[in-house]
Amino acid sequence: MEYTILILLLPFLSFLTLGIGGKWMTHRTAGLIGTVVLGAVAVLSYLTAWSYFSAPRLADGTYATLMPYNFHWLPFSENLSIDMGILLDPISVVMLIVISTVSLMVHIYSFGYMKGERGFQRYYAFLSLFTMSMLGLVVATNIFQMYLFWELVGVSSYLLIGFYYTKPAAIAASKKAFIVTRFADLGFLIGILVYGYYVGTYTFTPTEMALAKGGAMLPLALGLMFIGGAGKSAMFPLHIWLPDAMEGPTPVSALIHAATMVVAGVYLVARMFPLFIAYAPETLHIVAYVGAFTAFYAASVACVQSDIKRVLAFSTISQIGFMMVALGVCTSADPHEGGLGYMAGMFHLFTHAMFKALLFLGAGSIIHAVHSNEMSAMGGLRKYMPITHWTFLIACLAIAGIPPFSGFFSKDEILTACFQFSPAMGWIMTIIAAMTAFYMFRLYFGIFWGKENKELHAEHTPHESPLSMTLPLMVLAAITLVAGFIPFGHLVSSNGLAYDIHIDKSVAGTSIAVAALAIAIATPMYLYERQPLADALQRRFRGLWTAAYHRFYIDEIYQFITHKIIFGCISRPIAWWDRHVVDGFFNFLAWSAEATSDEIRGLQSGRVQQYALVFLLGALALILILII
Repeated sequence: MEYTILILLLPFLSFLTLGIGGKWMTHRTAGLIGTVVLGAVAVLSYLTAWSYFSAPRLADGTYATLMPYNFHWLPFSENLSIDMGILLDPISVVMLIVISTVSLMVHIYSFGYMKGERGFQRYYAFLSLFTMSMLGLVVATNIFQMYLFWELVGVSSYLLIGFYYTKPAAIAASKKAFIVTRFADLGFLIGILVYGYYVGTYTFTPTEMALAKGGAMLPLALGLMFIGGAGKSAMFPLHIWLPDAMEGPTPVSALIHAATMVVAGVYLVARMFPLFIAYAPETLHIVAYVGAFTAFYAASVACVQSDIKRVLAFSTISQIGFMMVALGVCTSADPHEGGLGYMAGMFHLFTHAMFKALLFLGAGSIIHAVHSNEMSAMGGLRKYMPITHWTFLIACLAIAGIPPFSGFFSKDEILTACFQFSPAMGWIMTIIAAMTAFYMFRLYFGIFWGKENKELHAEHTPHESPLSMTLPLMVLAAITLVAGFIPFGHLVSSNGLAYDIHIDKSVAGTSIAVAALAIAIATPMYLYERQPLADALQRRFRGLWTAAYHRFYIDEIYQFITHKIIFGCISRPIAWWDRHVVDGFFNFLAWSAEATSDEIRGLQSGRVQQYALVFLLGALALILILII
């Protein structure tokens, strides 16, 4: 599969072409170049997946791990080196499909959504850079190559979030995302260095001898790596950058902050899963607890947000939490004996990427029609936007876990894995699943039903989006309808063997019942123009509602810690000491040297008579000293 190198080279060449020569191109030309290149990348990715999964399995029943390219870039010792190459195994091939599909849909969609925008060529150049970075991350042959592309993904997200660089909010959001993820990535880098130092390799599958030498440090190394994954995947308390990242263009939200970038942390845990399960199971369970708390927190906040993109942002955080929980509850490498969560987490990653991209692109279509992110500017849009309405409804049903939509199958497997791990964990995640159904249908009813803002609609009559925007919606909706029937367990499993997905009737029945109940509660609250029950609950629990609306003041806590404590109580005294004591001491040395030199410079006047006099006086002084 030597052609797989083109999967990385083509978007990189597209980035160079559009970045360097874009200003001499028309918008249409730049968009066509970016989209055609991504179309080729998608074709190559699907060809790779077909060739890989259609090949016969090995004698042990697993798929082969292929390295079409791998060369030593920076050798440090006989065993320790940084390599660059392409690794193909079940999870990397599945990620190729996810990234290329969503990225292609975003490229097509952006033709309509970004039409007439200043910097259109720059936008497509950044999209190409991001896609190349994410593709390079998932096919990395070693942890250091993954880290290099990991940082490129961070740079790309910074550029795309801050695309509207004349908007202060976009500038602040891009800096916030970059800084928060850099702090997390410091932990990732330290973990990589610990891993390399003690294990003696950067590969994902160290030898038995290497593990025997450094296995005791693996829990620490893997835990530090997870910090990087938690930052990229917006796990609590490193989640604060993701909601603000919605200041970027809506297609960017679909590409980066819903379907690809934020699942990088999930992919990292899945990539290192054999080492987690064998050498750091307790660390893996910490991943589950962090994911569960994050999922609950984000779902609570999503229930009261009024900006549709922020509802979807917190929904993303919650769903990423589901994936982390699925991986974290694994107790074995056998899917029949505690390893089901691995397959379930990757399955949900796949299905979620499609319907969450659909939700964000649908939100972009709605914003394009009403020129506002606030639900108060919407209501009754089903009459004006039928395609957006039906595709958005399909995505809502999928994320709510209603069969036969794809989200039901993947979420059901996660809940089954959670109940196998602990009944408490199973019920917690079931409740969070019910909250998901509630806030998504609150969003759906608020947009397409509810009270129509006739004054605003009179000024800007809503209309359906152009074909360039509705076509990706229809494609993603079609994938959402059928993706749940893919025999995903035959492609990805915790031990590499084919696994037949079995629907646990008790778990499935419970999850469907709670989802239906949540939708039934949301319907009378938000379906109609008047919402007395919702208003009464808001008044009754005003304090809780306000706290949730303000994200439980986590951002304010960060502001207090950074500005009042770190800057005010720590940085300012250090700065005072630096300016007055350290600088003062060295300024004193400089002044002393200058003053002394002024006093003694006459000793080097250049006059021979003076030197002779000093010499004679010195000689006489020595003679007197010797005599005495």
